[in-house]
Amino acid sequence: MKFNKTFWVIISVVVVALLAAAKWFGGGTEAVTVQMETAETRTIVERVSASGKIQPEVEVNITAEVSGQIIELPVKEGDQVSQGDLLVQINPDLYNAALNRAEAAANSARSNLASARAQKAQADAQFFATEKSWERTQTLFGQGVLSQADFDAAQANFRSAEATLISARETIRSAEFAISSAEASVQEARDNLSRTTLVAPQSGTVTALVKEIGESVQGNGFTAGEVVMKVSDLSVMEVDVEVNESDIVRVSMRDAAEIEVDAYLDETFEGEVTEIGNTALNAGINGFAMDQVTNFSVKVRLRSESYSAMLNDEDSANLSPFRPGMSAKVDILTRQAEGAISIPIQSVTTREKEVGDDEETELGVFILNNGIAQWNPVKTGIQDNRFIEIVSGLDASADVIVGPYQAVSRTLTNGDEVEVQEDEGTAEE
Repeated sequence: MKFNKTFWVIISVVVVALLAAAKWFGGGTEAVTVQMETAETRTIVERVSASGKIQPEVEVNITAEVSGQIIELPVKEGDQVSQGDLLVQINPDLYNAALNRAEAAANSARSNLASARAQKAQADAQFFATEKSWERTQTLFGQGVLSQADFDAAQANFRSAEATLISARETIRSAEFAISSAEASVQEARDNLSRTTLVAPQSGTVTALVKEIGESVQGNGFTAGEVVMKVSDLSVMEVDVEVNESDIVRVSMRDAAEIEVDAYLDETFEGEVTEIGNTALNAGINGFAMDQVTNFSVKVRLRSESYSAMLNDEDSANLSPFRPGMSAKVDILTRQAEGAISIPIQSVTTREKEVGDDEETELGVFILNNGIAQWNPVKTGIQDNRFIEIVSGLDASADVIVGPYQAVSRTLTNGDEVEVQEDEGTAEE
């Protein structure tokens, strides 16, 4: 039994060894099945994609500058208004009363000024007479005609008249200041009264109505008051999108854009970049972002010529088919390379190469050379959603290995035997 067991163990080892030898000497490793695509010259357009909301380029908040009750509201949401049209009337009674009080105070101040000027005229006359008397007294006292008592009395009268004149002058100045203050109060009261009437600062459409007739509003002439409504110019619309910080450096003013609006699935509209945010939207305290994702606001104007054919109603000739708040996807066309040698993005990968005693990561592609995968370093440029520009290192007619992904990105090595998949369909995107 022990002999038989040893015999079969030896037979098994021999069989395994023979199989291994047959595999080693009989044909090597199995060829890797790959997909191929030929490098071609194309026009590549680099894109920055973002999503956002449609809004009017010009939208004005109509805010209350004074407090009060709305007694007249002749417009409703969706109405078109012209510049200067009445939008809101706030109850002016309190402000009329304030104006009347201010005007009465101003009139009283003017009356006080007139009285002060009359008193000054009397003081001038009194001072003139006293001054002449004082001059005569000084002469007579010098001649020894008057006593010291008469001299002192005349001097006291002169100084009293002088003080009265000075007081009269100051009273006039005070009355003039009072008039200035009263007139400022009158102007303020007039301004507050005028602020009870809100008119359209521009022609447009009432896109939001926050308050209704009978409601009260809070306003302050020095700070922004409550929003009553919004008036927007719907003839010029834009998309406000958020662009990631890694992409914002590639966006420039006046870059063209392609816009898809969710409400019009089969349409693509044209646009251009009109504003690029200088500060991150979510910049936190002391400039540090509170979130790991940092985005910048970019505004893209919709070109009217790209949607003019959709406006069939003559009454809407100056408007657009879009409504504020609609969702849109924007592709900003940042750079373009015409006649560029290009290959599918998935064909570009990295491999380690030895540089002295160290290893460095090298960018390149695998090309087909007589059934062998040959590593070929390349330098890349811009890319779109499918293709990447090859700046150097590859000819336009080269056959490039594009798949499978696991082989291209990890397992395939220089010199591996490969065979092309029989069904050469389009490389997967």
